[in-house]
Amino acid sequence: MKVEIQPDVRDTAARLGADVPYALKALAGQLADDPDMGRPSDLPGVLTVTVDGDMFDDCPDLSVGYIREPDRIEIRFLRVARSTEPTTDAQDQDQEQGRDQERPADPAAAAVTVREVADAWRRITGWLQHNAPDSYAALRAGAGPAAIAALEDDLGIRIPVELHVLWLLTAGDDGPNGWGWGCLPGGEALMTLDAAAAAYRQRLDAQAHEDTFNADRPEEERITVWKATWIPVVSHGAADGTSGLYLDASTGYLGRWSRYNEGPGDELDTLVSYLEEAADMLEHPALATRDKPGLVGGALVWGSRIDSALEDRWQPLTG
Repeated sequence: MKVEIQPDVRDTAARLGADVPYALKALAGQLADDPDMGRPSDLPGVLTVTVDGDMFDDCPDLSVGYIREPDRIEIRFLRVARSTEPTTDAQDQDQEQGRDQERPADPAAAAVTVREVADAWRRITGWLQHNAPDSYAALRAGAGPAAIAALEDDLGIRIPVELHVLWLLTAGDDGPNGWGWGCLPGGEALMTLDAAAAAYRQRLDAQAHEDTFNADRPEEERITVWKATWIPVVSHGAADGTSGLYLDASTGYLGRWSRYNEGPGDELDTLVSYLEEAADMLEHPALATRDKPGLVGGALVWGSRIDSALEDRWQPLTG
């Protein structure tokens, strides 16, 4: 069985400890012999296996996620394993079973979505690593499954599989060099879990305010600024939460939101197609239509966010 380790996983391993790359290599050998040694995770299509760090000199306990295909295994993520309290195992299992019952009943489609999101994000981060290292360094490490589960409990809504896997890979964008923009088209930034939760609550409050007036409005004049199934995903910038994109958990489509209660706009993109187009624009900038990528030093700066202070330094990408 062929085992592939993605470059970003190797980079993560190098940062976690001197012996982590060796531990990862040893695990790859074990997976080649026993591809089903992992256990199902709370992410459809992804198996996880734990590495005991005590077996190596400079290596913490690790949680490794991989996708098993008929002829190969692809290791998708690597992070320090979180310890669990034995007294809560039964409760955690009950919660996980409840979550699993709420998931869409098509694990094969979910596995495809996992692969598509991971592939698109790997293209984006691979390009950043080689061409815009400052922007690459501004991306946060992935969130743990427990953090995403806590967010679900906080918001009372299931995080769709495509957003779940994206946050597992990268839990937000802090923006390079203290600048306010992110690495996504338009200079927008992937939101952190905390920022998404805060924006969700703020938007729900805004809708509750509108509902006090909607009660006296004719049905055709009632205003909707937010729905409970909308999850904030992208903000206008790394430090600018005035607007952005949400993912509608009920439809799978993105829409645009604003704190100024402007009417929501459908993007007619899924998260997968949005990320794939962003990767296409970076890899083939001459074909970019929504925005034009460029560089200021080691940072990716999209043309729509260029201001007078950076205009002379901005180098548009060609090719």
